[in-house]
Amino acid sequence: MSDVPVTDDHVPGPSQSRRRAAFGFIFVSAVASAMSIGFMVPILPNLLKQFTGGDTASASEWNVTFAVCGGMMSFFAGPILGLLSDRLGRRPVLLISLTGFGLDFLFMAFAPSLSWLFVGRLISGATSGIFSTANAYVADVTAPENRARAFGWMGSAFSFGFLAGPAIGGLLGNYNLRLPFMAAAALTLLNAFYGLLVLPESLPENRRATSFHWRRANPLGSLTLLRSHHELLPLAGVGFLNQLANMVWPSVFVLYTGYRYHWTPGTTGFVMMGGSVMGIAVQSFVVGPAVKRFGERGTMLAGATSAALALGWYAFAPSGLIYLIGMPISALWGLLIPGLQGLMTRRVGAHEQGQLQGANQSLIGIASVVGPLLFGLSFAWAVRHPGWHVPGLPLMLASLTMVACLSLAIWAGRRAAKLAP
Repeated sequence: MSDVPVTDDHVPGPSQSRRRAAFGFIFVSAVASAMSIGFMVPILPNLLKQFTGGDTASASEWNVTFAVCGGMMSFFAGPILGLLSDRLGRRPVLLISLTGFGLDFLFMAFAPSLSWLFVGRLISGATSGIFSTANAYVADVTAPENRARAFGWMGSAFSFGFLAGPAIGGLLGNYNLRLPFMAAAALTLLNAFYGLLVLPESLPENRRATSFHWRRANPLGSLTLLRSHHELLPLAGVGFLNQLANMVWPSVFVLYTGYRYHWTPGTTGFVMMGGSVMGIAVQSFVVGPAVKRFGERGTMLAGATSAALALGWYAFAPSGLIYLIGMPISALWGLLIPGLQGLMTRRVGAHEQGQLQGANQSLIGIASVVGPLLFGLSFAWAVRHPGWHVPGLPLMLASLTMVACLSLAIWAGRRAAKLAP
């Protein structure tokens, strides 16, 4: 992480060493947040299954409901958090988001019913600005030509968190399905408290937005920024389709692998840990050379191609062992976002980075609504109609989504290159 360049001529204000230390905290904060989320990934679907009397199809439908409502909250809250970070700074928005996640985990840890779980999911969606605001922070302290590599490090932070999080969550869940949520709450709230003490602001007052307009804070208004930069809108479409395909994992992964391959929560956690190891390798050691050799556009296209191939492989894998063989291809999916973010952040000023990430968060919110409906309900249908022999249907649909993403990325990347500043 220390080799991510941070230049003094890019961001006025604090010294280079202080900004480098701040980037270090953002990286660690992203790791801790991802680890906290990872704690519950192998557990929440099983907790829903417990509340629904062991019915896999019903648990999948409830998982859809939770994901859709959380996505709607993210859809409305994302632009507000993005504009607030442009107006007030990144630091308060990050701390609010971390605190909200901690409260969400507490709700889930002690939830006596599905209704309590639902409230926790709403809190999580409303304070979902951790990673988008962190990306704006990175854009503040990193020179444009080095952002793709920095975003690769941020992607590896998420993978670092998932390296241990699901495995620990799965092991704790084997003893008690509530323990992972307690551990996640403790880790997240401690991280928020530590950030309160040490995290500096990355956006100087003279580079902040001069006002906060509610008309730009609504989800449709936030997309004005994307429309105002013609090369941004198709790139945002690439990000949307990528996120839509990614929603197949929280929507069906645990239930799908349990149903088709009979994996336990512990096994699922260790498989996710293995995937994270590969993701870390790609995002830490492959993104930089790939961007240097192929550029941000070529790196983005390589990631989209790998995703389409890997998802197709998973959809037709007849056994757990065959499924695992496709994981190295899937790891290269991690090339997409660094290349995409590098292209997008070059095209807006410092006072618009938060708005850009807020608009992206709003699109992620839409994907979080559409994805669970598409993948969760298709999986529930496949389970209820075993005669069709298509348990991998949601993964097939995700693969087709990434084919569309690749097609748009080819066109959008070429357009962005022609309009490069």
